[in-house]
Parts: sequence; structure tokens; C-alpha cells
Amino acid sequence: MEIIQKYFPNLTETQLEQFTKLQELYKDWNLKINVVSRKDIDELYLRHVLHSLGIAKVISFKPGSKVMDVGTGGGFPGIPLAILFPETQFHLVDSIGKKIKVVNEVAEGLGLQNVKTTHGRVEEVKEQYDFIISRAVAQMETFVRWTKGKILKNQQHDLKNGILYLKGGDLSEELALYTSATIYDLPNYFEEDFFETKKVVHLPMKFKG
Repeated sequence: MEIIQKYFPNLTETQLEQFTKLQELYKDWNLKINVVSRKDIDELYLRHVLHSLGIAKVISFKPGSKVMDVGTGGGFPGIPLAILFPETQFHLVDSIGKKIKVVNEVAEGLGLQNVKTTHGRVEEVKEQYDFIISRAVAQMETFVRWTKGKILKNQQHDLKNGILYLKGGDLSEELALYTSATIYDLPNYFEEDFFETKKVVHLPMKFKG
């Protein structure tokens, strides 16, 4: 938990309490439904929570904005970001029912009022969002196809509406089509070795390809 306070020192009492509760909730649910690998559960704050919050180093979501987390799995990056931005609406989507069950239980356990979930495929979601976030669930080309038409045209952030994607490794080939993409290297924000090759990719709405 100290690692979260190290990089986000201005958390409210409520946020501190919610972030602290995360470990216990995930440990408890992970025994019933395995959504986080056994190895990762012990490093939950580094590998999942702080990694998710990498997006918050790139953008501060404004009150009233809408964000969809596609392929949220156990709730990453959506749940940590929902704690950090309590006035932003988060919609967490996953096609695996048991994962959404865990997300619902964790959100309820934390008292998060700004999270809703859908058990289903993202293509079936009819709403539009300021940003679509995810943690490497597919190649960018596939992800762009899945989320086509789901991004709001009205801008309210300095960063253009679009996709914010947590990815790792060499992305030059994968992003060759997308000349408008910006890559933010997470080692610029976090000093831990885990982030050495980790990135946030921002792809604005006017996609190429």
C-alpha cells in the first residue's frame, strides 16, 4: 500500500481506506474464483493497482466524464481508477461471468458508486465514452475494431478522446498503422523494475487505418 502513497500522496481518507481494503477483498475472492495469479496476489499493489494507475499519470479524468474498461478481468485498470476518480463514471466489461462477479463484489465491498458492469462482449455495448481503457487484451488493430463508434465526439479533456491502452514490450510493428498514437513510457513515472518495458498508449479518436 505504501507504493500507492509514494506516487499518489494526496489521497483522501476515503481513498486510502478503499485502496487498503483492496488486498483483503481480492485475496478473499481469489480463493473462491481465481482472477489474479497466485504469484501476483502478493504483489497486487505493484503489478495490478499501480500499473492500472499508470493511466492517471497520463490523464486526470474530469468529473462527469465516462470511461469504459474493456476486458476488465478482475477489475483492472477500472477499479483502481474508479477509486482515484470518484466523480468519473466507469463501465467495466468482460465476457467471463465469474470475473464480473468478482468485480461486482469488490466494487460493493469498497462502496464504489461510480462503477457499473456488463457481462458480455464490448461489441454489444451501445453507449459512448470519453475514453476506452484496457490492459493488453488484444492487438491494437483488433481492439480498435471492437470499440469502433463507441467514443464521444465532444472533447472535455486536454488529451483527445480515444483509447488509453496499457501495453508492454516493443510496439513499433503493432502501432505502425496508427501514426497518431502517443506512447508514454511508465518508467518516466514509476522507478520500480516491473515497469521497465510498460507503457500507456494513447490513440485519439481520429484513427488511421
